[in-house]
Amino acid sequence: MTNHFPVNRALFDEVMVPNYSPSAVIPVRGQGSRVWDQQDREFIDFAGGIAVNCLGHCHPALVGALKEQADKIWHLSNVMTNEPALRLAKKMVDNTFAEKVYFANSGAESNEAALKLARRWALEVHGPEKTQIIAFKQGFHGRTFFTVTVGGQPAYSDGFGPKPADIVHAEYNNIDSVKALISDKTCAIVMEPLQGEGGIISPTNDFVKSVRELCDQHNALLIFDEVQTGVGRTGDLYAYMGLNVTPDILTTAKALGGGFPIGAMITTTEIAKHLKIGTHGSTYGGNPLACAVAEAAFDTVNTPEVLKGVSDKAQLYIDGLNAINEKYNAFTEIRGKGLLIGAVLTDAYQGRAKEFLNAAMDEGVMTLVAGASIIRFAPSLVIPNEDIAEGLARFEKAVAKIVNA
Repeated sequence: MTNHFPVNRALFDEVMVPNYSPSAVIPVRGQGSRVWDQQDREFIDFAGGIAVNCLGHCHPALVGALKEQADKIWHLSNVMTNEPALRLAKKMVDNTFAEKVYFANSGAESNEAALKLARRWALEVHGPEKTQIIAFKQGFHGRTFFTVTVGGQPAYSDGFGPKPADIVHAEYNNIDSVKALISDKTCAIVMEPLQGEGGIISPTNDFVKSVRELCDQHNALLIFDEVQTGVGRTGDLYAYMGLNVTPDILTTAKALGGGFPIGAMITTTEIAKHLKIGTHGSTYGGNPLACAVAEAAFDTVNTPEVLKGVSDKAQLYIDGLNAINEKYNAFTEIRGKGLLIGAVLTDAYQGRAKEFLNAAMDEGVMTLVAGASIIRFAPSLVIPNEDIAEGLARFEKAVAKIVNA
């Protein structure tokens, strides 16, 4: 296939809707935790496709599963089921609190399903008055109109007309703010067990346990959005396991497919029964190609070696970032859990996280931001220790350039 036009960053501005502003760097191939661009420049990947590439790039288990399934069957429709979907669902229920699985294609779709299920459950079990959803300020749950309204960042949901109703926002880690909102009209509380986009903020143990208790007292469901924290990111298979608090519904995507688009909502049989035939669906959800890759990703991550390795590798990041900070004093704290890490910029660098990201890219290391003042790291869960060391060395050069400018 030959192109009669240059495929470069300028082409993006010509043919793509302008809702993104991508880097000038266009990666064309990856291996493990390293990628190469069109000019064959090498980058170390500390971004992981925003916590998606849990096994790095072109992991043999994922490539093998994709190639094997590609020669079998790609898509059917939900008029039929398929073997990869059934195998993956069985493994998910065997390894979590859940008994039932619904497959979608993304985190937003998984959250949409969870929210619709919660509303339907409340209507059928408790009556039409029980519709309120409590979420949290600075939360992020996707970009559909329902999920973006539940997300606690008005900048993402304003400007599209009337919003879905009966959604209110409490303050994360402030249980009094939840108590002020909750009532017997509350159908669900939706929360990330570690806020990602909102700033890499961990919940306190007391807070998350109290939220669970409030849900129980008011007959409301607890929905954990584990789109970013799920499938090993925090060092547990799912973050709820490390918090010792079990939700009623959990959503998972991103790392679930290791880079192939797939999402899932998991819950109990008793709650799941309210999504009767015809009440919800997805054309591609649970397609054999996605489920085959996700099964390989799930199996590979869900081992003691990989999960234990997450906390070991996280410590290398924390130690390395603290060492950089001792020299350059750019961060107030390094926070997060497992391999979802945030470096919070000091007052002197407030609002400049994107500058650090760009400087890091110039030095050959890919990072992320979480808001305007936090640099976020979400690398492969199996990133080699030498890649962590090399990437941090490159990141230190980027920090030095900005601090010494």
